[in-house]
Amino acid sequence: MAGDLINVNPNLLNSTIEFLTAMITPALLISATGSLVLSTSTRLGRVVDRVRELEQRLSDLIMTEDKSQIALYDKRLDTIVYLLDKVTTRSRILQHAMSAFYYGLGFFILTSVTIAVAGIFNIYRWLPIPVGIVGIMCLFYGSILMLRETRMATATVNAEMDFTWTLAKTVAPRSIISKYTKVIDENIERTKD
Repeated sequence: MAGDLINVNPNLLNSTIEFLTAMITPALLISATGSLVLSTSTRLGRVVDRVRELEQRLSDLIMTEDKSQIALYDKRLDTIVYLLDKVTTRSRILQHAMSAFYYGLGFFILTSVTIAVAGIFNIYRWLPIPVGIVGIMCLFYGSILMLRETRMATATVNAEMDFTWTLAKTVAPRSIISKYTKVIDENIERTKD
């Protein structure tokens, strides 16, 4: 019995180590994809809340009887509609990204299953590779969508800040605005470039 522990078949040990190593890679990808799903879901929730807030602001603006009392009414209305358009597009992009991440997650789980089948039955040893590649491609596609959504998020924040600065310059006393005009206008010009 003691001799069996010392005389371990190295081929069997290598095969076991290879099998365990192969199983770790999809597990790490499953964990990473889960983090992407979670962060995308959080972003989507925030975007939906933003849509609801903008819709309420639009409704309040439209329902106002004396529109002349509201500073920059037309510009305000235009900005809200623009923001609604962008935020709605962002929500759709996030939904597609989340779908891509879920597909990737499914393919990584399937990769683990195919590795187990290939390891136990010693058949279809090539199958985990294409399944894993499809999962990686889903992750890549979702990441591209997230980059696109991030650019749109930046555009909406900039549009809202530009409107807020225009409103401040319109309604705030000149003595206050004159302190900040040059610095903020330079920052606005830099973000447009």
